[in-house]
Amino acid sequence: MAALSRLVLASGNDGKLREFRRLLEPLGIEVVAQGELGIAETDEPHPTFVENALAKARHASRISRLPALADDSGVCVAALSGVPGVQSARYAGEPRSDRRNNEKLIADLAGIDDRRAHYYCVLALMRHGEDPAPILAEGRWDGTIIDAPRGSGGFGYDPFFLDLESGLTGAELPPEQKNARSHRGKAMRALIARLGQET
Repeated sequence: MAALSRLVLASGNDGKLREFRRLLEPLGIEVVAQGELGIAETDEPHPTFVENALAKARHASRISRLPALADDSGVCVAALSGVPGVQSARYAGEPRSDRRNNEKLIADLAGIDDRRAHYYCVLALMRHGEDPAPILAEGRWDGTIIDAPRGSGGFGYDPFFLDLESGLTGAELPPEQKNARSHRGKAMRALIARLGQET
């Protein structure tokens, strides 16, 4: 782990940046947002989370010449055949809006009893821009979608995503509890374990 002290996060999402900094700070890893380095977001044209994560990490690492970490994640709703999935951030179109995305999701689920959903996250860490063997890690968080938002924390679909075990939404869970349960927290712990095996 000592060899990795600084990496660029291939995301412009402030919520993700806060979460990754909180998770990696105890390891002594500085997380720099790609925007701070003047790196624009790249396209995410792929139909799967893993392909998009790799594309984002490769783009940021090539330009920054730093190791790059990319996350591709979203919420997959069973009754909607996995939608919004990789389109979670842009579900209601551009410009991206959590409020409009949530409104569309609730409207699309109107009259549907099956509210099962899960958050899914893939992390891709490229040691350099041409890394032939990037580190991949994944995490999943199961829950259900509720009609009325609850809580003031989190971001994205968190106010409408109910964690069945705790009975709290992603926006109601304290950060430590959320990291313990969330798709991103699980993926990060898997990534950290992989990094530990390499040293």
